[in-house]
Amino acid sequence: MQYSKLGSSGVNVSRVCLGSMTWGIQNTQQEANEQIEFALSKGINFIDTAELYPVPPAADKHGDTERIIGNWIATNPARRKDFVLASKIAGPGLSYIRDGHKITAESVIESVDASLGRLKTDYIDLFQLHWPNRVSPHFAKHWPGQVTFSKANSDVETNQMLEILQALDDCIKAGKIRFCGLSDDTPWGINTYLKLSVQHALPRMVSIQNEFSLLHAKDWPYLIENCIHEDVAYLPWSPLAGGALSGKYLNKQLPKGSRWTLVQRNGIFRDTEVTHAATAKYVDIAKVHQLSPAQLALAWCDQVDGVTSTIIGATNMAQLKENIQAFETPLTRDALAEISQVFKEYPVPF
Repeated sequence: MQYSKLGSSGVNVSRVCLGSMTWGIQNTQQEANEQIEFALSKGINFIDTAELYPVPPAADKHGDTERIIGNWIATNPARRKDFVLASKIAGPGLSYIRDGHKITAESVIESVDASLGRLKTDYIDLFQLHWPNRVSPHFAKHWPGQVTFSKANSDVETNQMLEILQALDDCIKAGKIRFCGLSDDTPWGINTYLKLSVQHALPRMVSIQNEFSLLHAKDWPYLIENCIHEDVAYLPWSPLAGGALSGKYLNKQLPKGSRWTLVQRNGIFRDTEVTHAATAKYVDIAKVHQLSPAQLALAWCDQVDGVTSTIIGATNMAQLKENIQAFETPLTRDALAEISQVFKEYPVPF
């Protein structure tokens, strides 16, 4: 297993991060335990979760994934030090989480304390803002012309961001969290937080977790270049585009128990002729190079300059083993060249 620095934190994290958002709906406690044990045995020292999980989000389910991880930690307290644990506070819009209100200083404290209780741990290594208070561009809902930006709004948002950063600082000083990071944010969001940290002697955001894959690469080069030069770790989520890049949904297939059989946003914008056409070509490249389609997509993601650790998820052990193997052997120049040709033809299918 290879490791990289988690931005300016100085902490080494595995190039593979174990995602957990299926635990509690598609995976049981026992299955999650098996995944954690196997991941740790393979040198993975980075686990990501969120107060929102599992997905699809539901009022009667949120927090269950943290509880599952907490149950494992309670059974294995001596091993808590063996991995970097990341969680997230949900942004606005969900009525069943803090009445759908925006993130505030108070809600940061509330969320951290609640997550610590569910996770059955004294500290969270990386506490992230799941999405910003302002409109997030990372859920394929917004297009040019639908959203306007103004200086007046940015001033209000900057003041909110300062209060959030101050609350995160309080949590760090109290030993509840070690580092803070972002998710589903933009270069402006990153840089505003970094400026505030300098101006007010507050913690730096050490990472950002955004959607990134062969089918969704709008962060390249603009946001990723920003991350490289500002020493912010870039953590891709959904590197298989919700499972699309595995090829299992081609030809209108809908495997029983797969994510697309659940009520979720995937089918809204991923299930298109363009994405299937691009995926079919990536599947063909994988066959030529004796890889599974998922391994091709994950290996590509890992080799993108600026990527720190790729978040993978699996609903069974076979998938987890297949996905982890993708990081063991770099893609050849020929494979990368062939991928590049398809990418040029379908640069951002959705």
